[in-house]
Amino acid sequence: MPVRLVVADQRPVVRAGLFSFFSDGDAQIVDEAQTAEQLVAKTLVARPDVLLLDVNFPDQTGFEAVETLRAQRYDGRIVFFADVEQQAYFARALAVGADSYLLKKTSRAELLRVVRTLGTVGADPNGSSCSGELRRVASLLRRRSVDPLNPLTARETQVLRHVAFGLSNKEIAASLQLSLDTVKEHVQNILRKLDARDRAQAAVWAVRNKLIT
Repeated sequence: MPVRLVVADQRPVVRAGLFSFFSDGDAQIVDEAQTAEQLVAKTLVARPDVLLLDVNFPDQTGFEAVETLRAQRYDGRIVFFADVEQQAYFARALAVGADSYLLKKTSRAELLRVVRTLGTVGADPNGSSCSGELRRVASLLRRRSVDPLNPLTARETQVLRHVAFGLSNKEIAASLQLSLDTVKEHVQNILRKLDARDRAQAAVWAVRNKLIT
């Protein structure tokens, strides 16, 4: 059976290109959407094997839409297909449970490979199904601190990396599978230990001390 896809992008030309990409392969587009509201509604009806979506829509971000879908128990694979190449976006994709993040400059062969792999085999628990950048950021966020001058615990260092990527407490909680109250407590401890006024100042400390690169 072909891999069933829903594609979501606010630009008609992108959606038309994707229909062309998948016209003669073993993946089939069963529906399309141009807003976040549409992609949520159509995905819940179609229940595709893979949802291929952009990060930005007129009414909501793709990240927020995926959070809604996961809350509605959609358990298909999520692939962000975007032209935004920022580590903060990769981190947010991980936080909402995406399986891969591909750039729109990705070759047709690579796009087909990822969709086919996710749709027929599923996500590898070790993250090998993710694109290189998504996997690299996942590894970076999990990395333990080995710097004896770092006053933070290993968990606080993980939380700080997420903060430095611009993630909200809610997103950090989802990424690390912690309660929101626990994340808030970690953030307060981080600010206190670093003598930082706010999250932005803590993020600057993280960059200067090469906790993120």
